Amino acid sequence: MRRLSLSAIRELSEQVLLANGLAEPAARSIADVVTRAEADACRSHGLYRIPGYVAGLRSGRVDGQAVPRLEPLRPGLLRVDGARGFAPPATDAGREALVAATRSNGIAAMAVVRAHHFSALWADLEPIVALGLVCWCFVVGQSSVAPHGGTRRLMGTNPIAFGWPRSGRAPFIFDFATSAAARGEVELKRLAGQDLPSGWAIDPHGLPTNDPAQALAGALLPFGGHKGSALSMMVELIAGPLIGEMTSRQVQDLKIADGGPPPGGQLFIAFDPSGVTSSAGLIAETFFGDALAQPGVRLPSTRRHEARRRSATEGVEVDNHIYETICALML
Repeated sequence: MRRLSLSAIRELSEQVLLANGLAEPAARSIADVVTRAEADACRSHGLYRIPGYVAGLRSGRVDGQAVPRLEPLRPGLLRVDGARGFAPPATDAGREALVAATRSNGIAAMAVVRAHHFSALWADLEPIVALGLVCWCFVVGQSSVAPHGGTRRLMGTNPIAFGWPRSGRAPFIFDFATSAAARGEVELKRLAGQDLPSGWAIDPHGLPTNDPAQALAGALLPFGGHKGSALSMMVELIAGPLIGEMTSRQVQDLKIADGGPPPGGQLFIAFDPSGVTSSAGLIAETFFGDALAQPGVRLPSTRRHEARRRSATEGVEVDNHIYETICALML
């Protein structure tokens, strides 16, 4: 392990991406989300993802020079065409318009299409929630999860994220896969030579497995049985066909083999609480206070924010293998 400052992580990420043909604005966007993930100890979306971004560029499947295009469809409905590029610059291109539409209409939605998504959803939500808006986000991708009762891949890990602003405090944000674990977490277990907890996955024969390699060859399982499976199906519908994008199974049929991020639709829904009531924040803080009054209760993102405070001064530890792999990509 080696310790790097956040500025060093940002510079390393950006330089590797630029060296592999990514346009400067997109490289900045991705370096930002990678650095924020490392700062928050969200390793599965940090430097670990850089080789995948590069793989998508080198194969030519992702357009490194793509310029996202914002398309207002209706007063409260926007679409960003990612133009076959990566999702972070596409999200950046539409964020200001989404906030403006939400302020004007009280509620607004933004679909991101023709983009390749590889980043954490909380990173997409935080800038919006920081402006006082409530926001949801959903994304689909390559098929890796079997439905409840099934034995074959059908759905992506299909994360759901939600953010609630808090005056003078870190926002309430959760971001989790509708599978028992994110695919990146399984891959990190494989790299570390660690077993998976029971209930995470099945092997190619549909049998329970604790072996990460067998899980990646087989299928992950939804969390919470039929409940998580139904939520995952909801994400498939609203971040896939609802916005004119593919389902996870259709993405799988593309037979992507470069190891880079899959194409996948992304849907934001933002709500301005001040349009309905002036007391939303006060009532919410009472609710949070009641929750935290119970010993052992912590709010989502608490650990991330604690890690963020530490890493700002101490930097973060980076696995030597990941660091050397990334440095080699500049050659």
